[in-house]
Amino acid sequence: MSLAKLEERLNAVLERITADDFLSGRGLGNEVPFYAFDYPPEFEPKVRDHIQFLLETAPKRRPGVRIKVINLFEVLIRMLEARGLYEKSVAMQKSKGDQALLKAIRAPLEADKVAAEVMADLQADPCDVLLMTGVGSAYPLVRTHTLLNSLQPRLGSLPLVLFYPGRYDGQSLQLFGLLGEKPYYRAFRLVS
Repeated sequence: MSLAKLEERLNAVLERITADDFLSGRGLGNEVPFYAFDYPPEFEPKVRDHIQFLLETAPKRRPGVRIKVINLFEVLIRMLEARGLYEKSVAMQKSKGDQALLKAIRAPLEADKVAAEVMADLQADPCDVLLMTGVGSAYPLVRTHTLLNSLQPRLGSLPLVLFYPGRYDGQSLQLFGLLGEKPYYRAFRLVS
């Protein structure tokens, strides 16, 4: 994907996430309002800048609509810190490597626990649209499809937009355009 095509897609996001049908979930049937905005990972800085633009501009476009960004990687760090495991995890990775660390923190960072932490964030600071970032940084600690499956029954009608550094073809997520995950059919592409 070219930078020009990415910018064209990014420019369509504001109108999409402030539209009545998006906010109300109209047109989805009984599907959950989960959306993916996929992009080449090398454009991560551009996407981050645009998310900041969305946070500043959306309230002007649609007063009263509350948009919240949750960075998945920051959630994981906060969870480890809360259990006194962050510094130990860093030390373990340095001394024993990635695989030992992944095995050791698999249980504390299990997808249902991460989903519960996301829900706690949302209860403390409710919103009308949730933008999730940090997915690439969180890999392989959390698999995106597993987290989305855990969030699905909890979020109800709250629209979630997953900013995904990779490819989503409507049926499967491919992190960084290289790593295949299990099929995930419940999300819609936010913009083509």
